Amino acid sequence: MTSTATAHSLKPVLMVLTSHGTKGTTGEPTGFYLGELTHPLAELEAAGIPCELASIQGGDPPVDGLDFQDEVNARYWADLAFRETLSHSQRLGDVDASKYSAIFFAGGHGAMWDFPASADVSRVTREIYEAGGVVGAVCHGPAALVNVKLSNGTYLVAGKNVSAFTDDEERAVRLDEVVPFLLASTLEQRGAHHHPAPDWTAKVIVDGRLVTGQNPQSAAGVGAAMRDLLLSRG
Repeated sequence: MTSTATAHSLKPVLMVLTSHGTKGTTGEPTGFYLGELTHPLAELEAAGIPCELASIQGGDPPVDGLDFQDEVNARYWADLAFRETLSHSQRLGDVDASKYSAIFFAGGHGAMWDFPASADVSRVTREIYEAGGVVGAVCHGPAALVNVKLSNGTYLVAGKNVSAFTDDEERAVRLDEVVPFLLASTLEQRGAHHHPAPDWTAKVIVDGRLVTGQNPQSAAGVGAAMRDLLLSRG
């Protein structure tokens, strides 16, 4: 079976975005980081894998990282159909997990506030993973995973090898005192084995059906790894 045929037989990948638009009490704007959506999306869509967008609250999620020197960002942002779909993202609580082959969490600092607290994140992630689906996240996206427990009561990340925005990178952007917790340290507290790379270098870890990446530089690699996992099942 060809990859294209396999791709068209797959259920969609659900791409999940934060709805949180401010950095703690600073008043500074944030949201999801555009390249952490567009780069994985480009990898998946180029392989013919369907994707759908959701956010915690639904509707038009706040966006950060509007770098249009990035050709992938510029291409998607100029696509009116993409912008329309983004502005009408599904509310995660309305999602039927059985419709999806995978779930992906984009980063951006907003994710640190609403992803961990969301019961919808926990439910949909658990249901997709326990049905044999793929779970992916990049940069601050793994904040979605810190509180996800499987049906047996264990954390999804316990014993898993992961990559995520490092404590050093958080200190480098001077937000270590602003975010509600340090992501890499908290993943380790949940039993994950966190593998850091030097600041701002790409790092993607695949552990079974869990794919995680460290930073914006890792976004395309996470998408490619998810693509390969999904296509290998055909």
